[in-house]
Parts: sequence; structure tokens; C-alpha cells
Amino acid sequence: MTAEPDGPEDRLRRFATIWSRAVYPVTSTSLTRPELEEQLLPLARRLRGALLERALDADTGRAVGAALVDAHCTDPEALGRTLDCVDAYLVLYCGEDGPQEDLRTRASRLQHAMAAGYAQALRERTLAEQEAIAQAALRAQGVVAQALHASEARFRAVFEGAAIGIGIADLDGNVLQVNGALLRMFGGSEQNLRGRRVQDLTHPEDAPQTWKLYDELVRGEREHYHTEKAFSRPDGTALWTNLTVSLLRDADGNPQYQLALMEDTTERRLLNLRLRYEATHDALTGLPNRTLFFERLEKALGAGEGQRFGLCYLDLDGFKTINDSLGHAAGDRLLVEVADRLQSCATAPGEMVARLGGDEFVALTTGPDTRHEVDELAARIMNALLAPVSIDGRDLTVRGSIGIVEGPAGERSAAEVLRSADITMYRAKSAGGNRFELADPEADARAITRHGLTTALPAALDRGEFFIEYQPLVHLGDGSVRGAEALVRWLHPQHGVLGPDRFIPLAEHTGLIVPLGRWVLEESVRQAGEWRDRNGGTDPLRINVNLSPCQLTHPGLVQDTVDILERAGVAPQALCLEVTESALIGADDDLLKPLRRLAEMGVDIALDDFGTGYSNLANLRRLPVSVLKLDRSFTQGMQQFPADPVDLKIVEGIVSLAHSLNLAVTVEGVETGAQAEQLRILGCDTAQGWYYARPGPPDRLHQLALVDATG
Repeated sequence: MTAEPDGPEDRLRRFATIWSRAVYPVTSTSLTRPELEEQLLPLARRLRGALLERALDADTGRAVGAALVDAHCTDPEALGRTLDCVDAYLVLYCGEDGPQEDLRTRASRLQHAMAAGYAQALRERTLAEQEAIAQAALRAQGVVAQALHASEARFRAVFEGAAIGIGIADLDGNVLQVNGALLRMFGGSEQNLRGRRVQDLTHPEDAPQTWKLYDELVRGEREHYHTEKAFSRPDGTALWTNLTVSLLRDADGNPQYQLALMEDTTERRLLNLRLRYEATHDALTGLPNRTLFFERLEKALGAGEGQRFGLCYLDLDGFKTINDSLGHAAGDRLLVEVADRLQSCATAPGEMVARLGGDEFVALTTGPDTRHEVDELAARIMNALLAPVSIDGRDLTVRGSIGIVEGPAGERSAAEVLRSADITMYRAKSAGGNRFELADPEADARAITRHGLTTALPAALDRGEFFIEYQPLVHLGDGSVRGAEALVRWLHPQHGVLGPDRFIPLAEHTGLIVPLGRWVLEESVRQAGEWRDRNGGTDPLRINVNLSPCQLTHPGLVQDTVDILERAGVAPQALCLEVTESALIGADDDLLKPLRRLAEMGVDIALDDFGTGYSNLANLRRLPVSVLKLDRSFTQGMQQFPADPVDLKIVEGIVSLAHSLNLAVTVEGVETGAQAEQLRILGCDTAQGWYYARPGPPDRLHQLALVDATG
């Protein structure tokens, strides 16, 4: 499964992305927006640290504000937009699970500190720049003015010999002079530039601030400005420049000319665009990668009212088998072919296909009506995968499972949408694959809860959140309590008490069942020893503990059991280990060997849920079991009188078979006195169920052991 892109670092990156997008239009930096984002990322990390600290560090806020000035975000609007971002998104993306009210108060104080640091740094920078600009302007004005007015020959030498493009225009914007370097940059003749107006050189890629700065300069309100600007060459190609425009004044200080200095940055920009492409596209298939896909998805989710989105999350069925059997080179060629087919499925406006990694792909459609469109897109993808793919002379069948999420924009984050699609895709895969499923909020919630429980399991064991309840095992002949089955529970901080059906499968899936099972065994055996001591050491109560299939294959099972019994001073005969019938279906000698060793020590082995598996009865002869536990499904027909005669015959036959093999029979799920009496007549040995007692704390079982259980 794809790791969900919703960890602390991903959320921090999202905050930095939003921040950079907010302030980029009001900066005059030559950096690209992603480059500005990289500059803001460490500042965002410092803000997150200050937000999560116990005591607010105002110095951090002031330092971040000052750092904004160093990053050339010197327009006052950049500060305003920054403070808006901090107010709206810092707690959302960096607050983790802390108290929201406290975090928002702390974020507000950080904003005040940032504003103060920004103002002080900008004031200091402005004073220093004013002095430096004044000195430079005086020198520049003196040189150029002298060249213009005093020595035409000297002016020409300086003007034509410069390595960068130079142009001079009057204050109305009429181009008066251009040098050779500038002509070469534009790729045209001097006649194509001289006489043109500066205002005619607009370009669709101009930053919003560019012409505002120009107007301020020709009005004499600023001495110079610097920006990155594109121009259109006569051949239709784009010329990108670092542009510095300065105001030239006459001897009396009145504005007279504007001087433009241009550095050609086209190749550098093309390199940046290539690097951007490589950073946002998959190297193997050429499809957009996770980074670009998330940008597009966030844009779709941020669309205006009435807009919707549809997302198909595809995972190939059986790709690992192909990769392992034919090699990674063949697997890569298969992925390239699949990518080409998917690309042909998403050609309409508002549709895109991306590769998230491995054999996972996504297809996105946007617009006002995606309910029907996303179903059609999923169907096209499934049809595109029907034809076999020929690799190294072999025709490979390709199938996929798709999870679909569709809905209105503005309601969920990109991470939430992808997580829902991922969960839905695995639901389609669990249903057999080669199909698509539509997201179900209730199923999503269950899956998210399962994931949360899975990740919380290790810490829960360390924190002692598990406890054991005991359900008595009653002898059907005399009604005495002979022992108890240990049933583990989880006291979850949010979900309350959880039964084993909620977490044991998760523990088995993650491997935590081995340490958890060892703890249950140790705690149960210790409790059996305590019961024995309270009974004066006579007639110890037997303890039944369930073993999972994972524990059966663990090499330390026998030694762990021996050590636990010895530490508690409990005899092996007081322990019964319950193993489900399904776990022993087709078991070989290696799997049975630890059970045989335990049985030889005196530990009883019970075959749990007997009758629900598919093992034949002949297997009982070779299994080291001494107890059969009948599943409750066999006794449900005995709850009413008269009992179902078919159930009676089945139970009677099983009991007769078990006793002929010297096996005791325990029955689960006894809920009525009629059941208990009927089972006693049929010859069952022991029983458990709510008729006798529900699972409870160990003290209650000790009290039950002191009285007649049938009473």
C-alpha cells in the first residue's frame, strides 16, 4: 500500500507551498516559485517548532520575520499575506494533535513577533540600501550623463563595448538607443527596436508588480528596480532576462532618461524548466509523478463552487509475480505499456493520468459533472487493460483494481481524497480484483480505525493497556468450576474496551501477536498460580490460553512456555493451550513437533472451534490433542425444547468418537439450562457460556470456584 502523504513532513511541505504561492506574486525576486518555497521551508520548520514548544519563543517569530526580508519579500503586502497564511494554515498543518485553542493563541502571538521582526529588519535594510543606492546612483548618473553630454566618443565606447544589453528610453517610454549586445539578445535589427515604446514590450508572463514598478520609476518615485522579465523575439521565441531599470536625472536633478540593463537568462530558465520537468515527471513512463499530481489535485479541490472532481486509483493485480518471475526489466516494460494505455484513456479537458510509484497509477477528471465521467474513465481504463502485453515473446495478461472517489471541490484535502481512494482500491482488490469500487465513507472510517488500531498496538502493549478476563469452564457432571479460559481485552484510550475480534487479526498481520501472546500466557499462568495459592495449594484451577497460528510457527514457543511455568511455579498439567482446527489443517510434522513436546510435558492441547474446518476425522489420530472444543454452532439448536434431533445426533456422534480416542469434550456457547442438561445427557465433559458466567475479572472466578456453579 502506498504510504499516505500525510505525515508531519508532508504537512509542513504543504504549508510552505501555500506560503510561497501567497507571497510570490508580490516579490521582485528572480527565483522561481518552487525555489522560493525551498527558501521558506526552513522558516516554516522554525515556526512549527515554536508553535509546539511548551513556552512560546518570541525570538523565533522575530527571526522568521527578519528572514523574510533577507528572502527579498520586502513588499509590505508580502508580510500581510504571510500573516494571513500563518493565521489560516499553521495550526492546521503543523499543530498535530495539540489543544487547538492554545495553539491558535500561540500562533497569534507568533504573528505579532514576526511582524515586529519584519519591520525592524526592513527598516535596517532600507537605511543601508538607501545609502548604497544613493552612492551608486550618483556614480552611475555621473558616468552616463558625462558620456551623454560631454563626450560622444566615450559614450559609444562604454555603450557598445558592454557585455550586457543596454537600452535608453525617454520618460514617455520611447526607445532612443540600444547596444549591440541587446540587439543580439533580441535577434533583430536596431530599426526594430529604436522608436518602439517600452509599454509595447509587455509579455503574458510578466509578474504582477513589473509595470507598477515601471510607473513609479518614470514618475520619479523610485530610482531603480530589478525584476525578471520575458520579451518576445521577432521569431516568436521568448527571451528571458534579469532586468534592472534605473532613472537618470539631469544636472538639476530632474528625471530625464530611463536606463535598462538586461542579462539573458533564457538558457538558465530552460535548464530550470527541465529540472522542474524531471522533478514532476516519472523517469520511466514520462507520466506526471506524485508531486505534479498533488499540485493538480489540490488545484481541483480548490476550484470554485459548483466544481467537482473524480479520481481513479489503480493498482495492477499480480504485478509482483510478473516482476519476480520475469525480472525488473520486463516489469518496467510492462509499466511503460500500461502507462501508454492509460494516457490514451485521459485525453479530455480536465483529465490527467499520473504514476504514484511502483504499479500504482491515478487518473483525475474535473469539471461541473464528474459523477458520470469518472465511471466512464474507470471503464475505459479497465477496457484498455484487456489486451495482453507482449514482453520477451510472452503475452502477459494485465488486470487492475480501481478505487473511485468522486465529489464536490472544497470539502476534503488532497491527502484525505487519496487515502479514501487507496482504501477503496484495496477493497476492490480484496473482493477478487479486476474490478472498480466506489468509495464508501463508512468503509473508509472502518479502515481508518483499523489502521489507527494497528499503529497503536505496539505502544499499547508497552503502556499496559491490555488486560485479561476469565470465563469459567464448568464440569457438566457435578457443576463444579474446573478452570477458566483467558480472554484478552484492550482498554483503548479513545475506543474503550475492545474485544479480541477487533485487534487479534491486526496483531497477527503485524507480527505483534507473538509478544502479545507471550504476555497473555505469562499473565494467565501467573493468575493460575495465585488461584492455587488462595486455594491452599489443592485442586488448582486449569487455565486455557489461545494460541494463534503465528505463535505455533515461532521457534521460541516451547521454551517460552517452559520458562513461564517455572517462574510461576505452576505444573504443566494446569495449562491447556487452545489451537483452532483451521490452523492445523494440512499441518506437517514440523508444525506439530512443538505441540507434541508440550503435550509430552503434560500440557493439554485443545482443538478449538472443532467442526468448522475442513480436516478429516482421521487427522485426529496424529494430532497431539487431548480436548475437543465444539463450536457454538452445534449447540444453538438445543436452546429450545425439544432440541433439534439432527444437532443431537451430530453432537452424540462427535462425543462418542472423542471418548473412543480418549479425548475430553468441551462445549462453547451454553446459554440456557436446557442446553446444559442436554449436553450432560449426551456425555459432554465441560462447558462454558453465559449460562454459567460471562467473562470477568479473576476475583469473580475465584468466588465461583468456591460455590456450586449450577446454583
